[in-house]
Amino acid sequence: MNQSVSIVIIGRNEGERLVRCLESVRAMVGRETGAEILYVDSGSMDGSVACALRFGAGVIELKGKCSAARARNAGWKAAGGEWILFLDGDTIVDPDFLTTALKHSADQQVAAIWGHRRELRPTANVYHRVLDLDWVYAPGVSEFCGGDVLMRRAALEQVDGFDASLIAGEEPELCARLRGAGYEILHIDAPMTGHDLAITRFAQYWKRAVRAGYAYAQLAQRTRNYAQPMWSAETSRNALRAMALSGVLIFLPLCALFNRNWIPLALALLLTSILVVRSARRARWKSTDFFTLLCYGMHSHFQQFPILAGQLAFRRDMALSRHRDLIEYK
Repeated sequence: MNQSVSIVIIGRNEGERLVRCLESVRAMVGRETGAEILYVDSGSMDGSVACALRFGAGVIELKGKCSAARARNAGWKAAGGEWILFLDGDTIVDPDFLTTALKHSADQQVAAIWGHRRELRPTANVYHRVLDLDWVYAPGVSEFCGGDVLMRRAALEQVDGFDASLIAGEEPELCARLRGAGYEILHIDAPMTGHDLAITRFAQYWKRAVRAGYAYAQLAQRTRNYAQPMWSAETSRNALRAMALSGVLIFLPLCALFNRNWIPLALALLLTSILVVRSARRARWKSTDFFTLLCYGMHSHFQQFPILAGQLAFRRDMALSRHRDLIEYK
């Protein structure tokens, strides 16, 4: 194992998920290498710190709840490696990922290398089934990465790391600044991590999408003057899609109810079916399972509502000059 790599794991009250994460890291680096492993804890109350210490990890304790950006900054600034492998505490890392990723490290233009993140239990329920496909991206040079990523320390230093004021979406915002500085974000066609989404209720699904919408709006506002701004078109498109879907799913059925004419209801069902099937067809490169694709098609449209709610929450907070606390769905 290359000693110039430091592994930074962040977490809060991950419980057994953290144990699995640390076990996977040990399996990847081996037990005799002395590889630097740092765990950054954000106010856990479940013994996570003691767990990390048992695995021989260095521990950084941050007081209370804090953003993932703040935790990652604390980790990489304390680490000594030329490359930093960031992991979330609810993931397990593929044993070959680091070796595969480092093959691309000689290219000085590459600042970040990431692989495929997938759900550990994709068929556990409908939430895991559809959100597993949200992790699927085509390999190649990309605009952004997720929280699990191998990053060049020199690049992090050049752009001053993550923006700790963001409650979500800190990785794409960092990538926008890295790309503005002339770096590339490389998505390789290799397994990287397995993730434990741990969503079992609709309320969790809704809150997670609200958080995504908040992050989209915040990043669109934050990066509007960057050399390569992000997500302004996506935020506008989300609002239009949500309004159009409201017309289909609410206005037409109400017309049917008040006019006692079921043609508008039939039209609403037909339009909804067409939209769902079209989205499922477009996503068929992500999965070969028909039921999963159908569910994903429904998810891709329904999520526009909580995403819009998140965007509106950000606009309200901006108008009131209010700083939002973390939006946690677990």
